[in-house]
Amino acid sequence: MNVMGMSVQEHYSRIRGILIWVLVLNWLVAVAKIFFGLLSRCASMTADGFHSLSDGASNIIGLIGIRFAAQPKDSDHPYGHKKYETFFSLGIAALLFIVAFNLLKEGISRIYHPVLPQIDLKSFLVMLITLGINIAVMKYEYNKGRLLQSDILVSDSLHTKADIFTSLSVIIALIAIKIGYPVLDPLATMLIALFIAHAGIEIIKESSRVLCDTAAIVDTKKIVNIVLSIAGVKTCHKIRTRGRPDDIYVDLHVQVNPDMHVDRAHKISYTIEEEIKKGIPEVTDVVVHIEPKEKISDASQNKP
Repeated sequence: MNVMGMSVQEHYSRIRGILIWVLVLNWLVAVAKIFFGLLSRCASMTADGFHSLSDGASNIIGLIGIRFAAQPKDSDHPYGHKKYETFFSLGIAALLFIVAFNLLKEGISRIYHPVLPQIDLKSFLVMLITLGINIAVMKYEYNKGRLLQSDILVSDSLHTKADIFTSLSVIIALIAIKIGYPVLDPLATMLIALFIAHAGIEIIKESSRVLCDTAAIVDTKKIVNIVLSIAGVKTCHKIRTRGRPDDIYVDLHVQVNPDMHVDRAHKISYTIEEEIKKGIPEVTDVVVHIEPKEKISDASQNKP
């Protein structure tokens, strides 16, 4: 079972449905911005449209990623395929960097070869309407991503968040152009490129935590409390955690009475695994190393 008691297939089916819905909205927004941007010869609006188009492309990358991630465990992948979702989120980051580079190049070119945009009421209406759609999509996708603990949805929502900042920059540029400062159009395009690149960096930082096995649970006090509450356990130490937020792996060392029978030690190990999974639902695997708790002799106790 996965998040909120769903099976893996149900979990990824929900993520897939969200991505398809967001993909349709992103491409509607992109077409509107590109069409009116080209019509008015406004570089920043057209650039924002291509950024929205890349949002749709990132949705497709996400759909491919979850197709791999949804596959069951096999002999080659005994831990499952969930990290493919994290891996494919890096593809979204790469796409953002490509878009940022191209927009930066376009902005610099427009400074040396200026074009006077033709701004009217339609331009403002298109930007305001698409901005509202972007805000709604970003909030919906981010909240669903946190709820389903999906790297793809959270990364994609950050992509859309960058689109919100770029749209605001375009609106400011349109106002500046209208009052007689057309040079702000290419400057806004370059600012958009920086916002997009920043979103890509954030995605890489989050994805690298999972792929480089950064501790999934920093404060292990809850694990210690669960383990020490089990009869027969003397102490526990060397607790290590790794994995995605919805797929955490734990291994730890537990000390028991040195003359305990193997069957009893095995039952304790099994109980520890079950109790940790019950107390922390995001944990999917627990490895327990049983060790003897050394007895302290009377002579050593009397030593100063």
